[in-house]
Amino acid sequence: MLTLKLINEETERVIRGLGKKHFRDAAQAIAAVQDTDKRRRAAQQQLDNILATSKKKAAEIGGLMKQGLREQAEAIKTEVAQLKEQAKEQEAVMAEAEQQLRDQLCQIPNIPNDDVPEGVGAEDNVVVKTGGPEPHLNSDALPHWELAKKYNLIDFEMGVKVTGAGFPFYIGKMARLQRALEAFFLDEARKAGYLEVQPPYVVNQASGYGTGQLPDKEGQMYHADLDDLYLIPTAEVPVTNIFRDVILNEQDLPIKRCAYSACFRREAGSYGKDVRGLNRLHQFDKVEIVRIDTPEHSYESLKEMLDHVEGLLIKLELPYRILRLCGGDMSFTSAICYDFEVWSAAQKRWLEVSSTSNFESYQANRLKCRYRRSADKKIELCHTLNGSALALPRIVAALMENNQTPEGIHIPAALQPYCGFEYLDDKNF
Repeated sequence: MLTLKLINEETERVIRGLGKKHFRDAAQAIAAVQDTDKRRRAAQQQLDNILATSKKKAAEIGGLMKQGLREQAEAIKTEVAQLKEQAKEQEAVMAEAEQQLRDQLCQIPNIPNDDVPEGVGAEDNVVVKTGGPEPHLNSDALPHWELAKKYNLIDFEMGVKVTGAGFPFYIGKMARLQRALEAFFLDEARKAGYLEVQPPYVVNQASGYGTGQLPDKEGQMYHADLDDLYLIPTAEVPVTNIFRDVILNEQDLPIKRCAYSACFRREAGSYGKDVRGLNRLHQFDKVEIVRIDTPEHSYESLKEMLDHVEGLLIKLELPYRILRLCGGDMSFTSAICYDFEVWSAAQKRWLEVSSTSNFESYQANRLKCRYRRSADKKIELCHTLNGSALALPRIVAALMENNQTPEGIHIPAALQPYCGFEYLDDKNF
């Protein structure tokens, strides 16, 4: 969440930034935060004064008793008791104001970096780079869901039977390809200096709050009511929360972590070609990269992360483009976000396969993720970053469609050592 220091010292910049994200009633929301903060600080001042007075008067009691002035001492005891009641009242006012302040701040999104373009939706995103080979398919080329049926690679109907729509079964060589992609992405992350962790797939409310999924995205997360735990929508949540309530040393930054996990999202509920097959699922596999860094270096970290994701797509021989998202198409928590899309030749459309973001101090403020500066030992908020490197379903869709041949679906050279075959076909054993 935004810091009070930023809101109070750069009010106009915050309001302009929220306007770029099309946050309604930004000025009123910021004014409400400032009013609540003033009420909290006034209560704190009152409480401090009451406690100081109470302490001073309490110190007089012993002396009066020694002088035999019992009545005066008893009178002061009564005053101290009254002051204690007043202190409790101010503590209650403060607690109420602090809770209201947290609630208000949680409803305000991060403000975008100056490099974020103006815009309302996906049509206003800016393509900053394209690359990769252009696929040339025959006129009878099939979309991936037809290829999956032809070669018995993915059983969508069985997933519906066992669980529901959006939970496919991967069969034979396709199951092996899933494992191959996971291993390939993790190995590439390790080569780039990321320490691999294997996180839990469920998290508590504090973790969902820390990275901004709660209270913003409750409806998109699967919730285990009995234990009040949430299935993770991305490994970003448990991995970033490793550093919740932690003070790091500047010399240890940037911290780099990667993780494979299954991801669970309730949001996939619409119909049509845009969500057919692997285009959108309730459960899918993904490798995530996470960085914790200093404010001065975080944008260099972001560049390195973008280069890493691009390098994966180059090795997979996929046509891709990189987009800088406009203010209206960004997530609630990000300060800047780049999407990677791959070209799906049979569907003739771009498929998003990665979002790579710098959240600046927004997540860190919620997480209380801080670092100690080497020069002056001052404690400051970290910057947090994360990116998909990569999500499997749409990568698999593009690999299948772009590489279909009469012999089967050709596997890129970089993946062949991981999966042990050159073609996806009906020879599944």
